[in-house]
Amino acid sequence: MKNTSKILLSVHALNKSYKELQAVDNLSFQIMEGEIFGLLGPNGAGKSTTIECLLGTREIDSGEVVLLDNTIANNSRNIFENVGVQFQDSHYPDLIKVGELCRMTAVLYKSTEDYKDLLKQFSIEKKEKKRVSELSGGEKQKLSLVLALINKPQIVFLDELTTGLDPKARRDVWSYLKLLKQKGMTIFLTSHYMDEVRYLCDRIMIINNGKEVIEGKPEIVITESGKETMEDAYLHFIGEGENNETLVHTV
Repeated sequence: MKNTSKILLSVHALNKSYKELQAVDNLSFQIMEGEIFGLLGPNGAGKSTTIECLLGTREIDSGEVVLLDNTIANNSRNIFENVGVQFQDSHYPDLIKVGELCRMTAVLYKSTEDYKDLLKQFSIEKKEKKRVSELSGGEKQKLSLVLALINKPQIVFLDELTTGLDPKARRDVWSYLKLLKQKGMTIFLTSHYMDEVRYLCDRIMIINNGKEVIEGKPEIVITESGKETMEDAYLHFIGEGENNETLVHTV
């Protein structure tokens, strides 16, 4: 495994607002090479906006983001070559086939994985000649991960990746992400599944209304909450009672 002492992503005093809404409020954190880092929070907390700001797809209001020793403004090409991204809502042309989309993605990069191997890894190799519009929600999620990994990224951003996957498929994806970590890949993820967070993440940050609530190793966050589970700790830190049935079901 690679030495995990190198800082791969550094964020300092990041701010982003939409008119009167402060979507990201003075966030600061670092992610080390070979680490799985989880950004958690309720819907609307600012998670997706934060990822967009880190990648440069959303212009920041203030603050500093250094990714792979570069800022987006200084060397976006190097960042593009070495980062993988799976957005929560990915949209593809209705008539494009899975294999065509993989090939179109691969030609954008200098060095790539064999997309056929990746499709097989996620058990969708039989869908290669199918139109993307014919895939189930879970199959589309798996395809989005294939596309995120096709360029052999140093760091991959996964926004609620396992939403829509059945329990076995979720576990299969978890095992693969653990394998990627063992090979030295850095993973930044968001999730509403606290069992997933507990199993995968080395460190987490919980945010609410764009602000940091707590950051640390999952077991430390649980201890600090005075609760016994990751789910109860999460609910505690976002200020929700244990009997809030709507949020419990969402999480």
